[in-house]
Amino acid sequence: MATLGAHVKKGDTVMVITGKERGKRGKVLIVLPAKRRVIVEKVNMIKRHQRPTQRLRQGGIIEREGTLNLSNVMVVCGKCDRPTRTGIQMLAEGKKARVCRRCGEIIDRT
Repeated sequence: MATLGAHVKKGDTVMVITGKERGKRGKVLIVLPAKRRVIVEKVNMIKRHQRPTQRLRQGGIIEREGTLNLSNVMVVCGKCDRPTRTGIQMLAEGKKARVCRRCGEIIDRT
């Protein structure tokens, strides 16, 4: 199976569009394109029972972010402040940039 490019990148602000966390926004912490998953800050919190180890002296129940499917999040445009699909546009200097499909604003240069 070939790995597909993700439409979101680390640091993007995204909105969850489906599932139990629908409507929540957060910053992307990690993108796992091979697994088609993404970890978003303060979204999909899970509880992990952790036993004490040398690295983590204090065991107990730890709360952390769980993964979401890439198809369940959309990038939020900085200009129109709404979730949007992204397109790729060639710039004058020959570089590519992600653009908002709603308003045409450049999201970032790649």
